[in-house]
Amino acid sequence: MAPGGLFWWVGAGVLVVLELLSGTFYLLMIALGCVAAAIAHIAGAAADVQFAVAAVVALAAVFVLKRSRFGRRTRKEASANPDVNLDIGQTLSVPAWHERRARVSYRGAQWDAELAPGEPEDAQTYEIIELHGSCLVVAAKRPATHHVDTR
Repeated sequence: MAPGGLFWWVGAGVLVVLELLSGTFYLLMIALGCVAAAIAHIAGAAADVQFAVAAVVALAAVFVLKRSRFGRRTRKEASANPDVNLDIGQTLSVPAWHERRARVSYRGAQWDAELAPGEPEDAQTYEIIELHGSCLVVAAKRPATHHVDTR
């Protein structure tokens, strides 16, 4: 028995709802395959052709998505990702460096701090750029540049 057009539309709808819950776009690409199969059903295609259309369109859509900027999500290491670690980007002062390492007071506790490669030891303020366990990796805080609109 050939699947009816309703089968494909319901499948596409379920996949769209699941996509809204996952947020990855891949289920949406498979839903496009279901929509293409529904159109093939309307055109009078046999069941095997409908399934082939669904598979080919879904695979092509996933391939295109994978090659697009939406399919290439860059992942930062958790130790340097401000979305994972709220300490990234926070500032602190370092009283003295000893071989590019120091002991600093941060959030009411003593922490080890390490100067990032290429960073100067004479900055007034440092910014946390990464955490390695309980060691704060810091870089000299750059002064904020303000853009003046001259319109």
